[in-house]
Amino acid sequence: MPTRLRIHYPFYLSQTLIMKTPRIFSIPPGAPFLETFVRALQEGRLIEGLDICDPLALAATTIYLPTRRAARVLRSIFVKISPLSVTFLPTICPLGDINDEAFLLNSHNSDNSTLAPPITTIERLLLLARLIRPWREKLPDHVHKLFGYEEISIPASTADTIWLARDLAHLMDKVEREEVDWERLKNIAPDMISEWWQITLDFLDIIRISWPQILKERHVTNPAFWRNQVIRRLAAHFSSNSHRIGPVFVAGSTGSLPSTAKLIKTVAFLPKGAVILPGLDRDLDEKGWEALDKTEIDPSIFGHPQYGLKKLLRIINASRSSVKSLGEISLTQRKRETIVAEAFRPAITTDVWSSLEHDLSVEAFRKVALLEAFSEREEALSIAIALRTAIEQAHKTAAFVTNDRNLARRVCTELRRFGIHADDSSDTLLSESEPAILIKLLLSCIFEPGDPVSLLSLLKHPLVRLGQKRTAFREQLEWFELVILRGGTGSISLGMANRFVAERLEKISNQNKPFFKKLNHASIIDIIQFAKKLTTAVAPLYALSQKTIPISVAEAIVTTIECFENFGRNENDSLQYLYTSEEGQSFMQFLRTLINDRSGFEFSPPEWPKIFEALIAGETIQRQQGSHPRLHIWGALEARLQTVDTIVIGGLNEGTWPPTVHNGPFISRTMKRMMGLEPPERRIGLSAHDFQMALGIEHVILTRSLRLNNTPSIPSRWLQRLETVLKPKDKSLMRMRGHIYLNWARRLDEAASVPSIIRPCPKPAINYRPRHFSVIEIEILRRDPYAIYARKILRLKPLDPLIRDPSTAECGVLYHNILASFTASNIQAKAPDAHLRLLRIARAEFNKLQLPLNIEAIWWPRFLILIPKFLQWEMSLGNRQRFSESVASPVFINNTGIALSGRADRIDIISPQHAEIIDFKTGSTPSVKQAAKLIAPQLALEGALLSRSAFSDCGTRIPSDLLYIRLTVKGNVESQSILKTAGKTASVLAEEAWMRLDELVSYYQCSENGYLSYALLPMVRYKGEYDHLSRVSEWSSSSIIEDEENDTGT
Repeated sequence: MPTRLRIHYPFYLSQTLIMKTPRIFSIPPGAPFLETFVRALQEGRLIEGLDICDPLALAATTIYLPTRRAARVLRSIFVKISPLSVTFLPTICPLGDINDEAFLLNSHNSDNSTLAPPITTIERLLLLARLIRPWREKLPDHVHKLFGYEEISIPASTADTIWLARDLAHLMDKVEREEVDWERLKNIAPDMISEWWQITLDFLDIIRISWPQILKERHVTNPAFWRNQVIRRLAAHFSSNSHRIGPVFVAGSTGSLPSTAKLIKTVAFLPKGAVILPGLDRDLDEKGWEALDKTEIDPSIFGHPQYGLKKLLRIINASRSSVKSLGEISLTQRKRETIVAEAFRPAITTDVWSSLEHDLSVEAFRKVALLEAFSEREEALSIAIALRTAIEQAHKTAAFVTNDRNLARRVCTELRRFGIHADDSSDTLLSESEPAILIKLLLSCIFEPGDPVSLLSLLKHPLVRLGQKRTAFREQLEWFELVILRGGTGSISLGMANRFVAERLEKISNQNKPFFKKLNHASIIDIIQFAKKLTTAVAPLYALSQKTIPISVAEAIVTTIECFENFGRNENDSLQYLYTSEEGQSFMQFLRTLINDRSGFEFSPPEWPKIFEALIAGETIQRQQGSHPRLHIWGALEARLQTVDTIVIGGLNEGTWPPTVHNGPFISRTMKRMMGLEPPERRIGLSAHDFQMALGIEHVILTRSLRLNNTPSIPSRWLQRLETVLKPKDKSLMRMRGHIYLNWARRLDEAASVPSIIRPCPKPAINYRPRHFSVIEIEILRRDPYAIYARKILRLKPLDPLIRDPSTAECGVLYHNILASFTASNIQAKAPDAHLRLLRIARAEFNKLQLPLNIEAIWWPRFLILIPKFLQWEMSLGNRQRFSESVASPVFINNTGIALSGRADRIDIISPQHAEIIDFKTGSTPSVKQAAKLIAPQLALEGALLSRSAFSDCGTRIPSDLLYIRLTVKGNVESQSILKTAGKTASVLAEEAWMRLDELVSYYQCSENGYLSYALLPMVRYKGEYDHLSRVSEWSSSSIIEDEENDTGT
């Protein structure tokens, strides 16, 4: 067997095997961390004997950094400042991602081959869910007794088990990352809650007892455990082979995990190893520095930016004074570093603030601005302006750093108005990507059919092609939406779209829709073919939804992907729009993981949409570098070790800086401390360190919004501390500098003069004005003449609303149809079979509507209650001739040349000369008062038409009464005459309505009189069909509109 060749560098031999003192450096905030590190390495300040002029000098060097982004930037810096035209780069490994290829290749000598591989995230969730689902059935009797008669509702659903599994996985990772023994769980609960704690312990036995057995059976390990072992074996490898390995550096890590801290300690003592810390505080006095160990006295210490570094130095057994400083910063930055250190001083030592030397702050914060915007939109626009200003010079760079991704998206949008396209390079949730949204909409439409909004959202999704060009597809979709999905009621299921379309076309064939003139035979064929394509595209998933046997995740996702690709396939049968983007690549990898699931987790098909949402919830998209070369938008993690000329730190409110931390279920903070776990506030300390490092940049702009979601916000605790140690004059100057950008933002969209809009009152020529009205249009002409102008003169028809479930309007039409059929059948209420015949008529009308079961279950019993009371009311009227749905022929309104027509719900002949006009109502509008005052003149005008022989089937009659018959939801029949309120006879009221109508239509026969928008404002405001056209929202706030209560009738 050939001997393996090893290259030994001569300069290694000059060092002892293990250093007696650690080699630790620190780079202060404000110094370009990565560039400073590279230059110190080249200049021999980190280790001796490295010949930078040798192209192979760096080949055996290994550098560990906290993030992938930092690793990418470091490579580019080596290339940029290398004195050689050709050189071998060092091996650069991200500690935050030990699955990185470079990390694994570099650690091959540490004997990781004997380690079982880590289990995948999805497989772990599903296996844990399998253990959680039967948990409540396995609880002993004494535990069930604790709940009494209450049912144990955890887990509530199959998807709920996955969410619980995710929480368990997080707890498991935390315990294993911090290398705490699970057995400590047993002895941490007080006796007073021991019985209830026992329930939690029983639940946690899933991961304490059952889970290790599953890992052993599957020959896998937990990811956190695997990571710990890989890093510890790497540290052990370095220790045992210190004389043979090349230079090793750990740069920028704070060693927040025990395994990482062990590696850092090992590297610090290597002959050719060094540790470079980020921003070790050189100014905090010894009292404050020592206070960082007193977490038992002051738990807020966990949130201090230097807590992690203090703990790491204690693990390494190194003092702060032994850490050497690298990098040069300006005097201004040095003074600012001192003040920031004071601002973050531990709370138990803040008594020294009273003796601070405030003169430092004048120069230190000369290039710091504080911008306090009124709203999030104003903050985003001000940030965009600041960034735009910062990169005006060609060589300058800028970055926006925030933990608020919504604010980051706003800033991206605002930058586009300046022609700057900068993407948010922070990791984003995969569930919010376009492919994921498409699948969730698809699942919603199949498993929860009937919502036209979800269906249109699916069909109008930018990735949907359905095997066609996008333009051709959208043209067919527009006709499909207009004809099939708008107007009336209905519920469409994608799985049976072709059947719904056939029924819909038959139903609307007799309707006079405005678009019917453009609808030809070819268009109808296209609609039918489009529906068939939809049905075919979703057929596999629809068939899956109809199954009654349990299915697996693999089966469900394979079927879902088939339909997903049917929708995303273009005219060339290509799937390029689904998978080629950065989002598509991440989503494809996620789908592959689900396809490969072998967990045996099964569920009923209707649960699949919620299960999919639970599985994708924790997945992220790892963004690459943003699209702009000199402007970056980062999260706090991405900004670590990065350097720019100007940094904007945005969203400086509580909940963002620092982010809100959650303790999680199962174990309280106190219990975690008793177990030896660090509290969640440790994350605040890491975020504080990011903030402290960012403040070191020479030019800093701090921003916050005074209001969030329309509620007052609380400034970040760190901003409050900073303002506490600054002089009032310095704070005022910071705000003045920030106000410059704020003022530009406020004036950017400011017009020189914006004339206030007046209420529209169009005055078309007389020959264009309507010559005919129906009685129901007169109320509209009184209230909102502009609506008549838009409808009858401009001939604008509002787009029908999306199909929906039947509502109160359809209920009213249904009742009218039933009672009209009853009256037309000339059934006498006293007849023995009257009840049965009315019941049959009602059943036939209900069957015509084909109501959803849930609606019919309400409407039908209500009508059954109504029947006897309606017949009783009919009997109280006695024998009379009745006419239902009586139509009035057009009658000219005096000498105006304008005709009026109408239709009465019912007219009862009570004598040769008199008749009653009845209007059935299932609602409360219009009121009797409105009808009596002729604000709602329909009944009175029908009386006027009756006296003018307009109702041919009734002859000439004088109206004797004008009645509203209200059919209430309780089944009551309430007769309301409008004459009592009016104090007039029916004929007098009818003639008064006719006279007012004459005056009204005559008014509009004058070319000087226009159609005013909302001449009479209703007591209860409603949204009119033409409000957007008349721009009501713009003029109504300042205009004076006559109220119907003060209407004089003119």
